Formats: sequence, structure tokens, C-alpha cells
Amino acid sequence: MRQKLRLVAMGATSIALAVALAACGEAGGGDDNGNEGEGNGESGGSIGLLLPDDVTTRYETFDRPYIEAKIQELCADCEVQYSNAGNDTNAQKQQFDALLTQGVDVIILDAVDSAATADWVADAEAEGVPVIAYDRLAEGNVEAYISYDNERVGELQGQTLVDSLGGVTDPRVVMINGAPTDPNAGMFKSGAHSVLDGAADIVFEQDVEEWDGGIANEEMTAAIDSLGADGFDGVYVANDGMAAGVITALNSAGITGLPVGGQDAELAGLQRIVSGEQTFTIYKALRPQAETTAEVAVALLRGEDFADLTPDSVDSPTNEGIPSTLLDPVAVTADNIADTVIADEFYTVEQICTADYAQACQEAGLS
Repeated sequence: MRQKLRLVAMGATSIALAVALAACGEAGGGDDNGNEGEGNGESGGSIGLLLPDDVTTRYETFDRPYIEAKIQELCADCEVQYSNAGNDTNAQKQQFDALLTQGVDVIILDAVDSAATADWVADAEAEGVPVIAYDRLAEGNVEAYISYDNERVGELQGQTLVDSLGGVTDPRVVMINGAPTDPNAGMFKSGAHSVLDGAADIVFEQDVEEWDGGIANEEMTAAIDSLGADGFDGVYVANDGMAAGVITALNSAGITGLPVGGQDAELAGLQRIVSGEQTFTIYKALRPQAETTAEVAVALLRGEDFADLTPDSVDSPTNEGIPSTLLDPVAVTADNIADTVIADEFYTVEQICTADYAQACQEAGLS
């Protein structure tokens, strides 16, 4: 049944498309009475959504609800089967296999370890279940990849850090990079190096095992022990969650006033920026990323063309020419919070400017 959907997607006739749309409801476990989705005239289906961890706040706060809401808007009878891997590759493999056993029609996968997924995707392909790589480029014959230009994220991180160093002569930078199992971390790192190399001296660099603030704290403490409190001028950190651990280590050592950057525009990170503890973050508007992914998933479920949703193309270690959407990130400092995350209603002034940050917000013009 799912194989018919795949054939339709590759250009079958309009008659076959109508058949596939009817089959879509059967494959996704629609009701026995053949009721159609409200407002769109299409029958339902089942879409699996697998996210990698519950430590990074974006996944449960934004990605999941945005994706689920858009799917329901496009296909009221569609069911979303959701699981979070808790940063455990084996757990995510079990969740992926369970989706195939349950008979889902499409899988959206944000992989814990992208290098581990080629066999998973092959298993899905054998059953006619297309897989969309979300945020991280999963290996295997995925149908589409929806993310941000992650090299550009790293470039923005590196450039904003250099700009924040101001007139420091021959600046020395510590780099705390993301988890090697996440291909995005390598792209962030590469993009940052493209700016920092030649503009600063990298005096300490370490990849963390996981996207974890506690581990980042340990690495920053090791850097301070190795370099001394005056042995560096700024810190590149791969994301905001780890920046929290880095800043705690700096404060414990009595080090203040150094530029520290992250990414993801987490609420706590924005509050640290307002208060002056963190210098910048990188804002990736999650709604367009999530909603584009939902649109592609529903198109695949219905056997419809989605080329207009994926104007870009990327290569993975196992596949070339993957239809993709690569969105543009934005660097956020205290000067442009109002024009970026607040203007987009990603977070409100009230959420950022709680009692602990009221005075800092007033000084920053956020009120």
C-alpha cells in the first residue's frame, strides 16, 4: 500500500493519484467509515515524529507543538505518533522500529546520531515509508532535509564573537563545540573556524560528548585550569544550554566581562544576554522550519509533489542531491532582541523580563 504512495510521488497518472489518496487513509489507520479530513477533502494518515533529546528546550517547547499543529491544520484526520529519544541512540532506534511496526506512513526524524541511521532509513524504504531528516541530516536515502544553513550559523557565531572582542589585540579564544554525533555540530564548528582562524588564536578547543551544560562546565573548568584566569579573551560555545555551564564555570573562577556566545535563542540565554552574562545567541526561527517539515510530510503522505517547498539541495555521506530547505539564521545581541525574537513572538517581553531581569530589561529598553 505504501509502495503505491511512493510510485505516485514519482509521477504516476492522475487516476493513480486518486487511488493513492484513498489508500492513504487505510495505511494511516483512518476510521472504517472512510471519513475525510475536515476542511481539506483529504483522508487521514499516520506520521511519526522522533526528536532527539529533552534537554535542549526548543524540542518540546517549539518543534513538537509547531509540527503537530501544522499537520492537524493540513490534515485534520492525520495522527502524529511522537517519541523523544532522551539523547539515547538505541532508544531512538527502538522508537523508529516501533513506528514501522505500527504502520505509519511517513517518519520525521531528528537523529541523536545521524551516522547511525542509514540502516533505519533503508528498513523504512523497504516498507515504502519515506523519511524526512529534520534539523540534523540523517544518513540514508531520506526524501527531504529541512534545517538551517548550519555553516552560516557557525560563521555568525564566529563573526559576532570577533566583533564582541572589540579592540583586543591578538585575541585568544576558547572553543567548546557540540556533540560529534550531531552533524550540525561539525558544520557550526567549521563555519566558526572559517571566521576565527586568522582573526584569533584558539588556545583551547574541545568537543563535548553530549549537548549538556554540565559537561560544558567541566570542559570550561579544564580550560581555566590549563590557561589561567587571564589566559583567554572570549569563549565560543556551540549552544545556549552549554553556555549556561560555561558561564557558571567562569563565575566560579571570578572571571566576568568576557564575550561568550551560544545559539538557539533559548529563554535563559536571552535573559543572560539582557543581564550581560552572555553576549549573543543565534536565532533560528523554528516555526517556519517546523511548518515546512509538516507540509512536506503531508505532501509525502498524499503522494503530492513538494519541490516548491525544498528549493535547496545537500549531500550527506550516503546520498547526494537531497531536496532541502536551508533557512537563514540571525545573530541576536542585547541591541536587537526586540527586533528579532520579540518581533516574531518567539518569546514575549513578559517571558524574558521576569522580576529577576526587570531592571536589566529596563536598561535594555525592553518594557
